[in-house]
Amino acid sequence: MTVGITVLGFVVGTLVGLTGVGGAALLTPLLITFGINPSIAVGTDLVYNSITKLFGVAQHWRQKTINVKLVKYLALGSVPSAIIAIGTLHLFPSFQQHQENIIKHALGYVLTLVAISIILRVFFDKKMGPNRWQNQPLEKKKTLTILIGVLFGFIVGLTSIGSGSLFAIAMIYLYNMKSSELVGTDIAHAFLLVTVAGILNASFGNVDYILAGNLLIGSIPGVLLGSRLSVKVSPKPLQAIIATIILITGIKLVN
Repeated sequence: MTVGITVLGFVVGTLVGLTGVGGAALLTPLLITFGINPSIAVGTDLVYNSITKLFGVAQHWRQKTINVKLVKYLALGSVPSAIIAIGTLHLFPSFQQHQENIIKHALGYVLTLVAISIILRVFFDKKMGPNRWQNQPLEKKKTLTILIGVLFGFIVGLTSIGSGSLFAIAMIYLYNMKSSELVGTDIAHAFLLVTVAGILNASFGNVDYILAGNLLIGSIPGVLLGSRLSVKVSPKPLQAIIATIILITGIKLVN
């Protein structure tokens, strides 16, 4: 089991390094398939994601590719919303009794949404020309940005999924940024969001630290290998394959 989890971490880490997508969306349902309790899978994935994204934040901070103001506005909505989602699941008896089913079905719907968002990125990223939202200054979109944070933050708190892919789609469509700044801002915000959600899940006892450690042993070299290979391999076909796998998994969890 330990070796299997480490290999799983390596495979997911390599795919993330190669394509930049699908980390939590692949890992959480795979952990459930391995027989991990859904609430433990979500909590452990959040902690694992937090540590993984910390390395990305450090690199992007050095490169000055983080839009700090945008991160702040998104976090103003997403962090409290994630806290509300996690608290609702654990503090209200009616939700707590059906926690595993709620998480499983929510995962299914969110995986489907994430798969569609990845497909949009793969096939329509360059076709999305400038629109009226992109041309507006950030201050004029402050309320909208916070509301996006509220919506997607709740989803991440409930399922651990979407901290990168869902917010990335919103940023592509609504904000005019270079691709490096988009990636850096996305990772920095995701780090804040999953760290807070991970700490809260840990306080409820929903984190398996040995499991997280075994995943990290595999995923850190996997991410490094995938990042090196990414300059030699076109990521779009792999992203499309990952999106298809995520979509099939999501549909199976809903049914």
